[in-house]
Amino acid sequence: MPKHETPMLDQLETGPWPSFVSDIKQEAASRAKNERNVEFQIPEDVCDDLLGVLELSYKHGRTHWKHGGIVGVFGYGGGVIGRYCDQPEMFPGVAHFHTMRVNQPGGKFYSTEYLRQLCDLWEFRGSGITNMHGSTGDIIFLGTTTPQLEEIFYEMTHNLNQDLGGSGSNLRTPSDCIGQARCEYACYDTQALCYDLTQTYQDELHRPAFPYKFKFKFDGCPNCCVASIARADISFIGTWRDDIRIDQEAVQAYIGGELKPNAGAHMGRDWGPFDIQKEVIDLCPTGCMWMDGKELKIDNKECTRCMHCINVMPRALRIGNDRGLSMLVGAKAPILDGAQMSTMLVPFIKAEEPYDDIKEIIEKIWDWWMEEGKNRERLGELMKRQGFQKLLEVTELQPDPRMVQEPRSNPYIFWKEEEVEGGWSRDINEFRKYHQR
Repeated sequence: MPKHETPMLDQLETGPWPSFVSDIKQEAASRAKNERNVEFQIPEDVCDDLLGVLELSYKHGRTHWKHGGIVGVFGYGGGVIGRYCDQPEMFPGVAHFHTMRVNQPGGKFYSTEYLRQLCDLWEFRGSGITNMHGSTGDIIFLGTTTPQLEEIFYEMTHNLNQDLGGSGSNLRTPSDCIGQARCEYACYDTQALCYDLTQTYQDELHRPAFPYKFKFKFDGCPNCCVASIARADISFIGTWRDDIRIDQEAVQAYIGGELKPNAGAHMGRDWGPFDIQKEVIDLCPTGCMWMDGKELKIDNKECTRCMHCINVMPRALRIGNDRGLSMLVGAKAPILDGAQMSTMLVPFIKAEEPYDDIKEIIEKIWDWWMEEGKNRERLGELMKRQGFQKLLEVTELQPDPRMVQEPRSNPYIFWKEEEVEGGWSRDINEFRKYHQR
């Protein structure tokens, strides 16, 4: 029998979609039966009390979780999120309910053995509830007590060869898409770059010293499956700088109905015959495509790599061969100044080991942000406050039209005195002397 009455949570189970409430109830029932005779290291009724405190939060319209102090593991400032209930007498099973972030494998590839080991560890020393994957990308262990933190960390590092992820004002766990392992659109090896930067910046990952959190996310192509452009302080988005490859025979096969558009994914509906003009050419954001008789033409210098045409006709159109990545900066969800997307900083750079050119840009950005950033100010907010020109100065990059989001609306141009060569400064000085006379 459930320990607490949860009428509002019960409503969340009535819709057509899977419910986290059902999952927690299932885990609560499993712990109550304990058919495996596990000697739980935290209260057996943790899941029941979790449901109870959530029901109370819904009833009161406010949270009953508080931050009661810093917790962690020895030597690490990140990876553990301290969480305490403000009603410990009513819900003793969740008086402590700390969350641990576990650094997920590249591309989120797992073996069943690895997952079983993680789940056995968490059932023994935690609530048994996991989240795969949080917005940061990590494996999330939801709910344990302070004495168990070091025990879990020791088991992970010594027996599972597994590290904690990032939390707090530090580099959060770098997260990548499946990349070249499975995707023909990937323009660089996302897993290799993600792994290299994760290893290089271990200190920044585990010992918070930043003004606020900082995220790397690696998308192999502009489809942006990791959503780096909306969430990452530095987005690494695969791109190419030569022409889209065209198979004209395959184009005609799509037009003639021999090949299904969108790789045959019609969401269970028959949309009728494929119309290349309506479904591809007219939807090109820059209008850089047209049919010349029976040949599809692309003005590649106008292409913005939106991927729509390639997604619709993957057998006819393929990414170019001169591949690398773009670096965009400053994305974030609403924190101080509202949501914003990444801004282009490096239109194209080769992703080749040891990635020194990429690391040089990263570290210049960090030096500036750590010096000038206010407390809890993301990189995107600092860029907005001090201006994109300042970012170009600190990274020593030259302005590029591809960095421009929209045409200039301010009619005035301001120059620094050292930027004005000879003529202008000389004329201004002569003008001043004339009026002084």
